[in-house]
Amino acid sequence: MNNRLGSRSTDALNKVPPVALSFWIIKILSTTVGETGADFLAVNAGWGQAMTRTVMAALLAAALFAQLRTRRYTPWIYWLTVVLVSVVGTQITDLLTDGLGVSLYISTSAFAVALAAIFRVWQRDQGTLSIHDIVTRRREIYYWATILCTFALGTAAGDLATEALGLGFAWGVAAFGTLIGMTCAAWRLGGPPVWTFWIAYVLTRPFGAALGDLLTQARTYGGWGMGALWTSALFLAVIVVLTAMAQIGMHRRRSAPLAH
Repeated sequence: MNNRLGSRSTDALNKVPPVALSFWIIKILSTTVGETGADFLAVNAGWGQAMTRTVMAALLAAALFAQLRTRRYTPWIYWLTVVLVSVVGTQITDLLTDGLGVSLYISTSAFAVALAAIFRVWQRDQGTLSIHDIVTRRREIYYWATILCTFALGTAAGDLATEALGLGFAWGVAAFGTLIGMTCAAWRLGGPPVWTFWIAYVLTRPFGAALGDLLTQARTYGGWGMGALWTSALFLAVIVVLTAMAQIGMHRRRSAPLAH
């Protein structure tokens, strides 16, 4: 799914990146880091769930403030915010499931309804859900509210499929990967680009969560036993490299007219 989603006239003002292959790679990696990073900080690093939630929520608030203050898309700020949203979204679902005993069936349904409500209000207020029209502060607030909800929904749906329904990590990766492929195929065949984008965006969260669990969990639980530390470090390194490349490329493009 590429930048067919929007018009080129708003590219200079848009606050989100073009939807290219690198977008989806970083998005999937960030969803996995949200799963593995939250687990590492809460369990392996000994922070506990309460401390992890507090620190990550504070960092997310700071990142969102910086993102909203920028006048145009800045790769490192944008993707830092996405990674932190991923961690906080995971923590929200974990709090409901593990802390408050809310059924995954209920939380998944509740987040789905909340996401539909955000879409409804956003569409009625702004007339578009395209991420290539995020050119005002109001639309950006809708956008980030949607992103947070998709991460929470994806976490709940992923846990529901792999744990409550007994699908397992490997089959979870295969199932959600297949659904993403089908969504991409639907877009290629002329499906509505805005809706196929958002469907794929939601599906990458449970896909990334299942992938994270598959890589980190011990072999006795159906995982590959890589551990949360190494998986998080590896995926974060790739995110940093791709984001740095995007930042450098954007800086060169913006500086190019000055050379003439």
